[in-house]
Amino acid sequence: MDSLFNSGAERAARRAAIIASHLIQRDSASASLLSASNCLHYNQPELTNPASFNPIHFRRILDGHHVEARDWLFKLMEESPLFCPKNRCEGKVFVAPDYNATKEQQREMTMRRIEFLLNNGVFEGWLTDSSADATLRKFALMECLGVYDHSLVIKIGVHFILWGSAIKFFGTKIHHEKWLNDTEKYKVLGCFAMTELGHGSNVRGVETIATYDSSTREFIINTPCESAQKYWIGGAANHATHTIVFAQLHINGRNEGVHAFIAQIRDSNGNPCPNIRIAECGHKIGLNGVDNGRIWFDNVRVPRENLLNSVADVLPDGQYVSSIKDPDQRFAAFLAPLTVGRVNITAEAVYISKVALAIATRYALSRRAFSVTPNGPEILLLDYPSHQRRLIPLLAKVCVQSCAANFLKTLYIQKTPEANKAMHVYSSALKAVASWQNMITLQECREACGGQGLKTENRVGILKGEYDVQSTFEGDNNVLMQQVSKALLAEYVAVQKKKIPFKSLGLEHMNGPVPLIPTDLTNSTLRSSKFQTDLFCLRERDLLQRFAKEVSYYQAQGESKEKAFLLSYQLAEDLARAFTERSTLQVFLEAEMNVLQAPLKAVMGLLRSMYVATCIDETASFLRYGYLSVDNAAAVRKEVMALCTDLRPHALAIVSSFGIPDSYLSPIAFDWIEANTWGNLSSE
Repeated sequence: MDSLFNSGAERAARRAAIIASHLIQRDSASASLLSASNCLHYNQPELTNPASFNPIHFRRILDGHHVEARDWLFKLMEESPLFCPKNRCEGKVFVAPDYNATKEQQREMTMRRIEFLLNNGVFEGWLTDSSADATLRKFALMECLGVYDHSLVIKIGVHFILWGSAIKFFGTKIHHEKWLNDTEKYKVLGCFAMTELGHGSNVRGVETIATYDSSTREFIINTPCESAQKYWIGGAANHATHTIVFAQLHINGRNEGVHAFIAQIRDSNGNPCPNIRIAECGHKIGLNGVDNGRIWFDNVRVPRENLLNSVADVLPDGQYVSSIKDPDQRFAAFLAPLTVGRVNITAEAVYISKVALAIATRYALSRRAFSVTPNGPEILLLDYPSHQRRLIPLLAKVCVQSCAANFLKTLYIQKTPEANKAMHVYSSALKAVASWQNMITLQECREACGGQGLKTENRVGILKGEYDVQSTFEGDNNVLMQQVSKALLAEYVAVQKKKIPFKSLGLEHMNGPVPLIPTDLTNSTLRSSKFQTDLFCLRERDLLQRFAKEVSYYQAQGESKEKAFLLSYQLAEDLARAFTERSTLQVFLEAEMNVLQAPLKAVMGLLRSMYVATCIDETASFLRYGYLSVDNAAAVRKEVMALCTDLRPHALAIVSSFGIPDSYLSPIAFDWIEANTWGNLSSE
């Protein structure tokens, strides 16, 4: 015991001596070195990262439309005290919701902001002007509203995009004249009662019943069981006066399927109407400025005219009439207008990724950590190859997806009844991939900002909770991607059966020969748009053929078509991803080819190559199905780092091209030292 004690005492003495040697100043030289130490200071990234291209030109490509209208709305919100402006650093003002408020307070502020926007003409023409320009302006302004607060844009979206669009597209002239103008002016507050406790994505399975009473010419809407209660209905808990109710239409004992009805749920005093019960959904991980509620209908009677009858109608005597005889086609036509919600989600997901990347990139261009030489300066975060690998591929993806979102909006405003299928497929695919990618981006940016990413005022962390819901509303992403694969399979089977060429969904490439991929991939080959397009087309072609073959195999074994599809879900997932990435690449490539400014064109080429290389590096299907050899896959991985090096000088100019005003970013995107000084405590 004595020896153990003595050895322990000796070790303690040695440690004390070592510590003392660090603390004692042995000579004047060491003292002068210590006194010469300087405190960290903030260096503005713009001083050392000049742009090689004009960010304004790139912004017009990425935003696609209504740049001036976006800036007008950004400034309108920034200058109003309702949007919680705060002075934090360098005299900069930042605007963001007060997330410390209770959900009741957040909901009240959401309504006050909507009133302000209404009085300032933001919603003018949103339902009463059907022109392409008005529709695109609405899309642009909603994207800006989402940059400020997801609760705000969702609350507005439920009223205009769900309730308003349902009346506009499901209804006819009688509904338009009665409801659209009052909706645009917020004389009525609408919500959208589709989802139920027991049914979300499976709209056909909703259990609410609307029974026609020919003696009174009314529909009787009823919640027959607890699983049929309408659930997650935005606006229902506190504010909505009316709702669109999705219910099974029963006439003379026959179920005609799901239809939509207008029902009043609150009176002029804000109290629930007779036979209407409303409850709260509770606190959420985000979106607490939206009053999600639950609704029960206890044999509520509504006039026959409250059926939205653009697809089907019920005559006074109870006769059911529709120009579309096939129930499946009728249901598809009925839901087709709802794609507008997925268009909005796609664009908003991309915009929020831009916000996070602008913050994280600017921080990485001013924050230093560690040095690579003794007594040398600390290194900027974005000069570390590992940090470049974290952020720069995400920059490429968000730029490419921004153009894809613009493509989707253009497709929507040019839509025709014949293009409903394409609109459904593209909106499903792009909504799923963009919202998934948004969550990946937010998480990576949160981590890239270190501890500062946890602070609510720095936005990135709080945005994760606010935007997580995008993965499951307006269609669960996994379900949407399965629908994409089903549509591609149906197109393939039809073409094979009729022996005709492919003419839609971008599948025309399958009419030509199978692309040949070089055995050895050089740097120039990897950056060639022809190679990139060929590889993505080869993957999609092969996966579609494999998928069709596997489904056919299971059917030959006696399985139903539906069961065969379910058993082939792995191929279905790979195919849907391949379709989405090929479509996205082609859209960006087209935008790149139309650019005249050589410096911008060069950077867009680098972004395109980074997008392709990252997709290959992160997706097992290229190796799994043999499209690339192991050596070529390794070459692609090295190319990702080479592209990071090439894009690093352009990082600041790229995020500047996003067009997000400084006030919608956060303190760590600027002078984060000043923002955290003792003197600035009162502004936090």
